[in-house]
Amino acid sequence: MSNKKVLTPILLCVLLLFACDYIVLPDDLDSPAAAASQGWSAVATNVGQSVAGDLHIDLTLRNDTADWSAMQAAADKPAVLTSGDGETANCDTVFVSTGGHRLAPGFQMRGFIGGTKAEPKIQLIYVECKGAEATPGSNLSIAYSYVTGEYNYYYPEENKVDSTLEVNLDQIAPDLKYPIAEPVDGVVQQPDTEITAINDVILTLTGVERTDTGLQFNWQTSNPGEYPSYVHIGNPPVIGADGILYGFYETPDIVSVPITPASDKAEWTTEVAVPRDVEGLYIMLSVESKKQRLFVNYAIDITGK
Repeated sequence: MSNKKVLTPILLCVLLLFACDYIVLPDDLDSPAAAASQGWSAVATNVGQSVAGDLHIDLTLRNDTADWSAMQAAADKPAVLTSGDGETANCDTVFVSTGGHRLAPGFQMRGFIGGTKAEPKIQLIYVECKGAEATPGSNLSIAYSYVTGEYNYYYPEENKVDSTLEVNLDQIAPDLKYPIAEPVDGVVQQPDTEITAINDVILTLTGVERTDTGLQFNWQTSNPGEYPSYVHIGNPPVIGADGILYGFYETPDIVSVPITPASDKAEWTTEVAVPRDVEGLYIMLSVESKKQRLFVNYAIDITGK
């Protein structure tokens, strides 16, 4: 066999490789070590009665993991109310979650958008205990799990940790400030920050507009490379001074984005429904970076909008 015949399939493979939309880049950046995490914390903001007369406990969740994180209460376990004298009661109504979203470290929230994509609704974070009473010295325990770091479509539960929230019901905090509980250095970015995405494409937020139903974001990608590329960011949610994380959750890779041609730019918009009176907003942005379907998170400050 001649050398020419041997080289032909090799060259073909190389050409096919570089014709793909994505180039896999090495993982040269690591997430903060899990050992630095303190998990999530929760505080009761109100203890009262539901319409049905059951014990109702409103909660605020705070991300103390030192990294971007999503959490949810264990689906198969009730919360447990322990009274001051040691008696326990199961609490079967448990809405404790970030709604699928990753929240920035140091941020806190009291609700998210639940329901369905066709019929979204605000889901506040709370627990109800049928026939129970919060006597002095009562404590609420909630089994939950959380994940930290970048979102990897192929390994969505990477770095998963099982833990328990312990809420002292004698310590009620009705006047918390949202969404930042404790600032973490390097987390919050300015609106004009240029973000390096997959294949070294630069993503920029070029505009924010209030609409009749919420906010419209204008995005631009600039591709310095020799091959076209996609940069998925989903429909980024926002959180503001009311502590509600707005935006129905869906994985960011399934939302269509325009292809950015080689040595060219692309522009598109995303929208999120937010009440007009909500201020102090931050975008919880997930950007496809490093390699296909791996998303790095950024908190974008749009408090002036």
